[in-house]
Amino acid sequence: MRAKITYTVTAAVLVVYFVLVGSRGVLLIQHGTPITVAFGLSVLVLPFIGVWFLWKSTRFVTKANALAAELEAEGGLPVDELVRTPSGRIDRDSADAVFVKRKAETEAAPGDWRCWFRLAVAYHDARDTPRARKAMQRAIALHEGKPVQAETV
Repeated sequence: MRAKITYTVTAAVLVVYFVLVGSRGVLLIQHGTPITVAFGLSVLVLPFIGVWFLWKSTRFVTKANALAAELEAEGGLPVDELVRTPSGRIDRDSADAVFVKRKAETEAAPGDWRCWFRLAVAYHDARDTPRARKAMQRAIALHEGKPVQAETV
């Protein structure tokens, strides 16, 4: 719940920022000189890129959360078997051991979105965010029945 609130607050702050930046771009365009119009148009591009990125990220998070809820309903969420340091951080060797197990499961069933979901969690626990995101995107695509290219784990 805390993560949802944080995400919502961050998204709201970004939207306010996009509006402020966009208004500055409009003011520059209204000034009317060739340089200010060029700068104004350039400034207006930034909020559009930001809104697009925020939209894509929100869709990704929503779909990943839906997969997590479905997997939880099936009783298939990965069990937290990780060793933690006294401060609460995940022990690297423990995360690597779980990752090896999840990788083997995914290699055995490469068309199962559930395996890819659990692999994404293992990548995240091993602090490999880019691969975690890619594995989660694959889980989402498989769940939605979209064609995916054969890829190594």
